Amino acid sequence: MGGKITMAALLVILAANLLQSTYGRTYTVGDSTGWRIPTNNNDDFYDDWADNKDFLVGDVLVFNFTNGQHNVVEVTEGGYDACNAANPVSTVSTGPARITLNRTGEYYFICGIPGHCSAGQKLNVEVRNGNPTGGVTPSTPITPTTTTYTVGDSTGWRVPTNNDDFYEDWAD
Repeated sequence: MGGKITMAALLVILAANLLQSTYGRTYTVGDSTGWRIPTNNNDDFYDDWADNKDFLVGDVLVFNFTNGQHNVVEVTEGGYDACNAANPVSTVSTGPARITLNRTGEYYFICGIPGHCSAGQKLNVEVRNGNPTGGVTPSTPITPTTTTYTVGDSTGWRVPTNNDDFYEDWAD
């Protein structure tokens, strides 16, 4: 019985990973630098980081930072330009912060710790719908092929009475 539960749990985990990889990519903001004040007065560090990326609805931004030293504040364009976190859209104070890009358009993020945004700890990304490769969308939609499996075939989903390995054998 324990093997069957393990197999079911494995299938759920695999399905969840497949769905996550299908619906969005994960970006670590600043890559190995993380979310901190840029060094060498590089006010454009995060803009440069975002320049070669194609952000799509469903993608996730991960902000790695030390709790208590930084935060992630989503603000309006005006708040971004003025480095003003007074009227935030949202604030995340514990890292790593995972923010799903769930709409098209511009997103504006700053660190709300005084002086950090004006020192360059700010990020603006443009999010669009579309395919992740940036290639041409085919004129004829591509329909993925699917295979439907009935668990246990004609036996169905029930507790086997005389073969404890029935579902493991079936899955093989």
